[in-house]
Amino acid sequence: MARVLLLEDEADLRAEVADFLHSEGHQVLEAGNVAEFCPQIDMADIAIIDVGLPDGDGFDVAEVLRKSHPQIGTIMLTARGSIDDKIKGLKRGADQYLIKPVRLSELSAYVAAIGRRVARTTWQLNLIERCLHAPGGHSENMSALEMTLLELLARNAGQVVHRPAIAKAFGTNWIDYDERHLDQLVSRLRRRWQNHTGEKLPLRTEHGQGYSFCVDIEVL
Repeated sequence: MARVLLLEDEADLRAEVADFLHSEGHQVLEAGNVAEFCPQIDMADIAIIDVGLPDGDGFDVAEVLRKSHPQIGTIMLTARGSIDDKIKGLKRGADQYLIKPVRLSELSAYVAAIGRRVARTTWQLNLIERCLHAPGGHSENMSALEMTLLELLARNAGQVVHRPAIAKAFGTNWIDYDERHLDQLVSRLRRRWQNHTGEKLPLRTEHGQGYSFCVDIEVL
């Protein structure tokens, strides 16, 4: 099921929608304003956005979201029901524009339909977000050094990337590089991924050679 980020400033409505989507099997994150919404974006597959917000405009939020996170599905849920508003919402980035009051069963059907479209089927490394996404929906933000390593491995997925090439990507002369730093970096990354997701990272140690990312991965 989808991870839904619900941006709605009316607390009672937000709770009602969140409870219903929970009952349908979705994971729901809640935000009452744009300030609460933005830090949670990376955890969402679908965003449901109201237009009238206390600290922003839902149309602007949808447009920014489409540019910064094009993989996230967007549903606008608002009382503004004119055809001009609907066209504006769709042009600014919404996949669907629903008018309040809406049947929750209908909203859930749209969430399920968009969820099927945005579901990740492969690993993804997003260079802009600096984030690694797993097919099952798990994701983790990476440090700059971790991103350098992962991008090198991702662009050579299924192949051994030798230690001197990794050191060069780090901007370091291999002769002067302490290999223990690389091993510690990989160890911390694997452990953090395991602790946060409960899954193993498909980053393989190629003994005496280097490392490889041993599954297909898409670089965005």
